[in-house]
Amino acid sequence: MSASGGTRAIVAALGANLAIAASKFVAFAFSGSSSMLAEGVHSIADSGNQFLLLIGGKRARREATPQHPFGYGRERFIYAFLVSIVLFSIGGMFAIYEGYEKIRHPHALENWYWPVGVLVFAIVAEGFSFRTAIKESNELRGKLSWAQFIRRAKAPELPVVLLEDFGALIGLVLALGGVGLSLLTGDGVWDGIGTVCIGVLLVLIALVLAAETKSLLLGEAAGVEVVKQIEAAIVDGETVTGLIHMRTLHLGPEELLVAAKIAVQHDDTADRVASAINAAEARIRAAVPIARVIYLEPDIYSEAEAAKGPDPEATPGGPGRSTGH
Repeated sequence: MSASGGTRAIVAALGANLAIAASKFVAFAFSGSSSMLAEGVHSIADSGNQFLLLIGGKRARREATPQHPFGYGRERFIYAFLVSIVLFSIGGMFAIYEGYEKIRHPHALENWYWPVGVLVFAIVAEGFSFRTAIKESNELRGKLSWAQFIRRAKAPELPVVLLEDFGALIGLVLALGGVGLSLLTGDGVWDGIGTVCIGVLLVLIALVLAAETKSLLLGEAAGVEVVKQIEAAIVDGETVTGLIHMRTLHLGPEELLVAAKIAVQHDDTADRVASAINAAEARIRAAVPIARVIYLEPDIYSEAEAAKGPDPEATPGGPGRSTGH
């Protein structure tokens, strides 16, 4: 992911959420709408989430240390996971609680034009933020569907902002529906129902974010297309005759570790093998620039060993897989 693209989306979302949060709390003060209070807390939670993403991006750029020799790239995953927790606890659970209380103790809305006006303003502002996130994401999404992009993206910022903005827009529509039905029926219960729906929506989005960022924290391999590019780059058909097995791991959104056992000729000299490894590393980095940590182990390809099948601990297409002989 382009770091600048993710930052632009985060800053746009942060500016929109701060302005919207202030307007929602004003509307709540004048109208007593629980939907407005829940939406105000939602916007505050979203603003805090954007601050977390910015902090995570900054901390991830620190230089590697002896204690952390592979750097701090995964801090972006950690802060994205914290975002899902904040969205679940502060945003979702508070809204469900507030809606439940409003359903138990409904009261008519006062100064209805405040919440309606603020909701219309919020929809426009969130729409601007969502448009920015879509524009930045389209530069990376390619032919992937939106669901595939959110599931496969290694950089967490854009998927997080996309889901937050999408949830905010749906939440605003739910809040507008709850306020509108309360005004039409004179029954404040509808405002509470709208608030509960907002909370359930936020909890569901938080669970999706938590699942995706948990996978990144555990350590994800490179995507299928990237793996194919690395495989093609390793083998030169002369000194490096095949790929025995390979593993990849994202150390961060824009840093990839590659570890592979490569097949070389049995009669090659050590100098020739070392030169072949250096050349293979250069080809990998040219094909996949984010492959910054590369370990290649030379070995002799064996038909007998290959016939035994893949090593249970190897990745799919492990030992025995060869692109040349």
